[in-house]
Amino acid sequence: MGRQLLAAGHQVVADAAEADKVIINTCAVTAEAARDARVLTRRLHKLNDTADILLTGCYATIAPRELARVEGATAVIPNSHKAQLVQQIDPLINPDLPVYEQEPLLREFHAGTTSRTRAFIKVQDGCDNKCTFCVTTIARGAGQSRHLGNVVAEVQALASAGYLEAVLTGVHLGSYGRDLGQPHGLRDLVAALLTHTDMPRLRLSSLEPWEIADGFFGLWENPRLLPHLHLPLQSGSERILRLMARKTRPESFRALVEEARGHIPHLNLTTDLIVGFPGETEADFEESLAFTAAMNFSRIHAFSYSPRPGTAAATMPNHLPKHIKKERIGRVMAVAQELGRAYHEQYVGQTMPVLWESVLGADEAGLRLAGYTDNYMRVLGHGTADDLKRITAVHLTSADADGLTGTVVPSP
Repeated sequence: MGRQLLAAGHQVVADAAEADKVIINTCAVTAEAARDARVLTRRLHKLNDTADILLTGCYATIAPRELARVEGATAVIPNSHKAQLVQQIDPLINPDLPVYEQEPLLREFHAGTTSRTRAFIKVQDGCDNKCTFCVTTIARGAGQSRHLGNVVAEVQALASAGYLEAVLTGVHLGSYGRDLGQPHGLRDLVAALLTHTDMPRLRLSSLEPWEIADGFFGLWENPRLLPHLHLPLQSGSERILRLMARKTRPESFRALVEEARGHIPHLNLTTDLIVGFPGETEADFEESLAFTAAMNFSRIHAFSYSPRPGTAAATMPNHLPKHIKKERIGRVMAVAQELGRAYHEQYVGQTMPVLWESVLGADEAGLRLAGYTDNYMRVLGHGTADDLKRITAVHLTSADADGLTGTVVPSP
């Protein structure tokens, strides 16, 4: 949207107080995410009461009337009309710019902000699964994939504009290409990007632990495909996974992880976990916690189950009280801290490539930088302005649950 607006002569400002139009892309995955959208809308309206605030995304799709009543909301645009949102702002906009016309705008985005080192490329939307807790299918509809050639062209344009890393994203990334009659679509897409683009680093976002094509992990023989996988587990209890209608079980998940680790050296594995699903007993939770610990995840995104309107789980019996969910979340996070610290500590003393993405401040030692290794470990260190947006060798000196600190190795 930003590139389309820039191409039409509009300006994307850094401060909402200066904007004439504000676009908020809302989330509805939890009740907290929906509340955040309401809070943000009211806060931006208070900051700039003359701006039009346009709300789109999943919350705007499943509860448009509720969202329209929020103070400051000018318009609510569901996902079905999201692609036309910029034309609602400016009817003269051409949303289908050829890639060669977009490249100067990509360069402008890259040069204009220190955070534009990593580009996110949405290759797929929607989901055909029916997980009982998830509102995504309701909000996003059936799976839809972009054509491979369009994705390759966009990634190459981003590489030419100076981006150093591309992340492929989608609501159900593993299903990429299936709606186009390509059963191994994601494998074929990644192979094409490695062959036909110059992007130095290619990363995958969240990938459901099923429908992974044979030979998929062999793609990591190319070091440009980064050794990090986010495989959402959601529960390590077989009974709860059945209630969730997840297409995986603990043993099949374990087998997948073993296969991935067998092919991908230094693999960093992260996951999502839902705590307090309706009917989750203490025994179910203990089973889930033990399995999660056994998988040696480096990071666990754990959150309490939140009933979402229109989902099957919302109508299930035996919803757990908040205090039990809170106590269980605490136990999960304690395990997550131990796993994260143990994972990061094994890299202390090593030298690894780090893409420096942001400046946290400055002190007598220089700029305080933050970046990520190829296997997506967060690294803090001191450097110069020349190091920003660059990949440098870093000697890792200490670790904690959240990442590592290190020292930039001078270039020879």
